[in-house]
Amino acid sequence: MSVNPTTRPQLVFLLLACATALGLAGTDLVLPAVPTLPRELGGGIASAQLVIAAFVAGTAVGLLLFGAIGTRFGRCVPVCIALGTYAALSLFAGFSKDIQFLIGLRFLEGTAASAPAVFAPPVLRALFSEAGATRALGILGSVESVVPALAPVLGAQLIAVWGWRSPFFTIAGLTAGVAAAIALNGHSFPQTPTRDARGSYGVLLRSPVFLRYSLSQASVLGGLLLFVFGAPTAIVTVMHGTISDFVWMQIAGISCFVLAATATGHLVRAFGAERLIWIGTLLAAGGAVVITLYAALGGSTPGALIALFIPMNLGLGLRGPPGFFRAILAGSGDDERAASLTVLAVMAVAASSTAALAPFLGRGLLVLASACTLVECCGVVLLWLMPPLPDTPNPASKGDQQ
Repeated sequence: MSVNPTTRPQLVFLLLACATALGLAGTDLVLPAVPTLPRELGGGIASAQLVIAAFVAGTAVGLLLFGAIGTRFGRCVPVCIALGTYAALSLFAGFSKDIQFLIGLRFLEGTAASAPAVFAPPVLRALFSEAGATRALGILGSVESVVPALAPVLGAQLIAVWGWRSPFFTIAGLTAGVAAAIALNGHSFPQTPTRDARGSYGVLLRSPVFLRYSLSQASVLGGLLLFVFGAPTAIVTVMHGTISDFVWMQIAGISCFVLAATATGHLVRAFGAERLIWIGTLLAAGGAVVITLYAALGGSTPGALIALFIPMNLGLGLRGPPGFFRAILAGSGDDERAASLTVLAVMAVAASSTAALAPFLGRGLLVLASACTLVECCGVVLLWLMPPLPDTPNPASKGDQQ
């Protein structure tokens, strides 16, 4: 792998960050339009929800698809084609006159929109040193955490002024612009030779080193998402709080995540990636345990969650970027498949745990926090039992005499 001397890393990072944000906006910017869709396009509430679900399902398919494509056709060209397709499908979606037609387009939209999530980490790995790539992934993760908070607000404003179609047209226009910018600056992307197709998802799934980083990443982030998805019900329905309590909890959590994630490049140099992964994982799990203890002792003040939620976010911010980067390294050159499987694992853990917990959410914070603790602690167990990358000793392993 070589880097073109004309490469401009900051420009490439900016373009990939914009592309990633627009992929996320496919869900969050459109979300405020969902309640109006039955009136505008027919169908019921269930059909309207499928507009979001279809996009998520398409994203899962796209992660696997682009993970395989990237090993054959390089990176820049597939990203441009995917973004161009995403823009065109969003435009067509904006002209939809039937809810079933829109659902079908949304599945294809999600498939195309997943490309930046697959290709961005391998490109950043090629552009920067380990500390630099970790820092870049931290900033990218910060962007990804802010988009779900801001995009629905922007989407609501667009709909209020121009109607339910405006989020789709906005995504189409912005994505087309980013696709054109990437195409015009393709020379700035690292030159990656086309590789053969001998790699496979099966090889990665049989690698304990890759699974160590990928599944522990999924446990830490998936556990946090489980808590976020269940918190509104626990706070409003059981703890008799308001949605404002949840919003402030999220603001505090996202702020601390951003602070930690953007500092990881410097922290990797100071402590080493492996040690930082351990610190972040233990902090996240410890934060979940503290919330569980608070609930078990009868704590029921919604405002207390604003402070109690912070350690989980700090832990994810500290371990997320180096953990993701090491999952890519553990792919042994099959970077796109490693990235796609890691992201897919996060989605699977968050979705499956949320679905399993749903019937029990009415029992309150203790059940939610206990489930979150279980998922978070799986990350600790995975780090303990599975081998790290050979060039980095495990600071918490039984054989460590330091």
